[in-house]
Amino acid sequence: MRRSLWIALAALVFVAIVIARMPAAWIIPGGRPQSACASVDGSLWSGTCSGLTVHGAPVGDVSWELRPLRLAAGRLAAHVTAVQGAAVASADVELGLGRRVTARHVVADFPLDRKLIPALPPTLQGRAHVDLALVQLQHGVITQLQGRIEAHDLVDRSGARTPLGSYVVTFPGGSGDPVGQLRDLEGPLALEGTLHLTREPGFEVEGLIAARPDAPPELVNNLRLLGSADAAGRRPFSLSGTF
Repeated sequence: MRRSLWIALAALVFVAIVIARMPAAWIIPGGRPQSACASVDGSLWSGTCSGLTVHGAPVGDVSWELRPLRLAAGRLAAHVTAVQGAAVASADVELGLGRRVTARHVVADFPLDRKLIPALPPTLQGRAHVDLALVQLQHGVITQLQGRIEAHDLVDRSGARTPLGSYVVTFPGGSGDPVGQLRDLEGPLALEGTLHLTREPGFEVEGLIAARPDAPPELVNNLRLLGSADAAGRRPFSLSGTF
């Protein structure tokens, strides 16, 4: 029994070494226009996918370092870094059973660009910073979120360039649908509210907003469309949608 166990362990180690040293290009296809890498270097243990596109959308250059010890728990884990122009992101990503994806230590800095986020309004300009301790997805739906997402130096470029300020949403984590606290960091608008991520998947935003004394006249006029202000000059707003 003991000899058989050692043979099995030796075989397992041998297979792991072969997989780890196997050229990544043998497994990850390149040269396909929809979802593939322009070129692949390194091994499955540690490699780089240059010019990654997903369904025709450019992702950039992605590199990874596998965490082999997590295989014993039935999970594929790696430290992943992605770079595309001025956009940089890194995370410890883990794939589990039941299409569960867990990402930890997610840090990203990127310009708000429709090439990166097609759903953005074409007239919006700014930059974002992401610092998330935990993100968990089940079947593509976010089920846990802990950390903060910041949007800085937002500008509306429709007509005259109108500064919109900077904002942050902070997610405390925990069970249930992710709900973040939304507030302004600085700028012409004072804002506080909540961002609720629903399982459709979608989102619901509600809160209070007011113009500061130095707010551009066009912003002040737009806020009047929200209805009457309270004694502090704040107006309620709400917004919802699906992905």
